[in-house]
Amino acid sequence: MNSKWKFYSPDKKLVKNLMTKYNFSELLATILVNRNISTEEDIKIFLEPTRNDFRDPFDMPDMKIASDRIIKAIKEKEKVIIYGDYDVDGITSITVLKKFLAERGLDVDYKIPNRLDEGYGLNRAAIEKIAEDGYKLIITVDCGISGNEEIELANSLGMEVIVTDHHEPLEELPKALAIVDCKRKDNKYPCNVLAGVGVVFKLIQAITITLKLDEKEYLKYLDYVCVGTISDIVPLIDENRVIAKLGLQLVSQTRSPGLKALISSAGYSEINSNTVSFGIAPRINACGRMGFEDDAVKLFLTDDILEAEKLTKKLNEYNKQRQEIEKRILDEAILQIEKNHLEKNRAIIVGSEDWHHGVIGIVSSKITDMYFKPSILICFEGDIGNGSGRSIPGFDLHDALCKLSPYLEKYGGHEMAVGLTLKKSKFKKFKEEFEKIAEEAKIEDIVSEIVVDKEITLKDITIENVNEIKKLEPFGEANKMPVFVYKNLKIDSIRALSEGKHLKLTLKDGNSIINAIGFNMGGYSEDYLLGDKVDVLGNLEINSFNGVDYIQINMKDIRKSY
Repeated sequence: MNSKWKFYSPDKKLVKNLMTKYNFSELLATILVNRNISTEEDIKIFLEPTRNDFRDPFDMPDMKIASDRIIKAIKEKEKVIIYGDYDVDGITSITVLKKFLAERGLDVDYKIPNRLDEGYGLNRAAIEKIAEDGYKLIITVDCGISGNEEIELANSLGMEVIVTDHHEPLEELPKALAIVDCKRKDNKYPCNVLAGVGVVFKLIQAITITLKLDEKEYLKYLDYVCVGTISDIVPLIDENRVIAKLGLQLVSQTRSPGLKALISSAGYSEINSNTVSFGIAPRINACGRMGFEDDAVKLFLTDDILEAEKLTKKLNEYNKQRQEIEKRILDEAILQIEKNHLEKNRAIIVGSEDWHHGVIGIVSSKITDMYFKPSILICFEGDIGNGSGRSIPGFDLHDALCKLSPYLEKYGGHEMAVGLTLKKSKFKKFKEEFEKIAEEAKIEDIVSEIVVDKEITLKDITIENVNEIKKLEPFGEANKMPVFVYKNLKIDSIRALSEGKHLKLTLKDGNSIINAIGFNMGGYSEDYLLGDKVDVLGNLEINSFNGVDYIQINMKDIRKSY
């Protein structure tokens, strides 16, 4: 994979202290020190968080204004609408707020823009329709911070707007009644990395406190909040860690018929962050990608088991369609790349007239992973092209688009992921100018980097150690699964699995055998021979076969020993 292996250099004295004080293994102590978790308080909150570790919601910007205004709406039975997003974060945000307010006696409506027809965020037509239908208050969730013009329009039409969001604001904040977003420049709230549903969770916590309700009235929604938080790939630190850790416990015993049906259909026997990331999230996101976002909300809102099962079948079908479309687009994109030798470019930009723009972001991510280069995929409809791009660490994709704004109709995003719209007539010039920017950035000098927690030996390969590492779950952004390197192993057997897709190894350290599996690494089966000495990098995991548990290394990279 030609990745650079970068090793942590933990304070050995601090590692020893943790081993002695808490009876941790050297592996666990090292990982905690690597993650700057070494004080008694930090260790307790990280390993055993409780509901008492949630911060005061009123420390967030405009929280009192927002909660007081919503309480007024509850008391006066006002006509209120929630305006959200079509991804898992937006869907769970709508679900949590709508359910919570319904239990307070306020039956609110919701609006999700259609990804294919309306795109992300607030839009003028939607605001005008909301005003026409007589709503007095709009509460945005997981969007709204950049909807300056639309919020101005809402104000002029006699409506008030409360923004709850977690995205970066523009230079000027919208003129909303309240803006609850910890990315504001004047924010003093310590945890500014909450997902959109995390902000909604703090909002219902604030309302609960003001109305002097039992804390269970907001805590019971932690299953949805956890699903939205993990799915949105926010850093699982601080309050997000508490949400994810406590929330997964609730997910495993959820009372939601929709969430139950979804977990069951995904086929996961264990409830962890992988269940959410790879089982739940793709099925919910498929609704928005395919243009049926309303079915995802209905699934989470229903109390009917039979309806939940019917909707789950729909979601599975959408996901299957998404996978089929994604595979076709990926195959066509690779064909374009190989035919035109685009892999030699510093950035890969391809387009087609029959690509589905709800899916191209996933394909762009796969292209970037395959070639380790920034990529942008564009689908054309007539003269207009809608695109989605993904980057590599060290190249700011959003900054590149800023420099190329004269060629674009609109664009947005951040360093690693962007969306854009351009005219077909400007596509060729856009590609040429983007390649120049990539050349100036010296893309070819950027090397993929894997950070290694520790070099391990045979004494570390124990079931007890691997089980102890599970205390660090849930894994996710800013709390990745620990990565280890095992050096100087002798290849005892090597073969490709699944028609050459995966790699299976048995490795010898002296007379001891270590099992290893490398997913999507099948091509390496021709690069190594029996008896070769190798260093392998990966995660430690417990695999069960015929009722017997054994440890295997889930490889991320391999190289010959020197």
